[in-house]
Amino acid sequence: MKLIGMLDSPYVRRVAITMRLSGLGFEHAAISVFRGFDEFQHINPVVKAPTLVCDDGTVLMDSTLMLEYIEALSGRRFAPCEPALLARELRLTGLALAACEKTAQIVYERGLRPAEKRHEPWIARVSGQLDAAYRALEAELAARPLDGTEAGLGQAGITTAVAWTFTQFVLPEVVPADAFPRLVAHAAACEAQPVFRAIPCDDGVQLQAS
Repeated sequence: MKLIGMLDSPYVRRVAITMRLSGLGFEHAAISVFRGFDEFQHINPVVKAPTLVCDDGTVLMDSTLMLEYIEALSGRRFAPCEPALLARELRLTGLALAACEKTAQIVYERGLRPAEKRHEPWIARVSGQLDAAYRALEAELAARPLDGTEAGLGQAGITTAVAWTFTQFVLPEVVPADAFPRLVAHAAACEAQPVFRAIPCDDGVQLQAS
């Protein structure tokens, strides 16, 4: 299999980490949807990161759908089966993915749109949604912490850590770390694990085939 996309994308990174934890081998191509648009387009005409090229040539898009395939392929689940536990896992994962989405929207608005055409009310609205997602996650972790060890990581734990690291990497001034001590602690525990250190939030890294 081949995973296409830059590791500073939380969506690419959550897939790469999950694949490593699942014991699945894959190649990684660090191709940017911006700087490498034409090259990416040859692999996936939609030019969406991450893209996963399966062993039979099937091209998958959307990190959540890739993770469903990875679980089926590896036989390892990253979410509980019991409905109440699963509902919490999905809630936390959804909040973390919302934080990723809102972070990316702010980055794109600031970085791609000319300054004179930026819509500040839109940025304020999205910033409020980003803050709400992290405040909800912080409250959830206050009620019940997530396991940050490699053996105990579920998808909510992986995605929450990846999301927090991403936001702090690109928008630390929008989401002050000192307001979210439990998220800081969880992300630090995850980032200290070998699999996270091997797959950093860094657009300059291309992973060796595993």
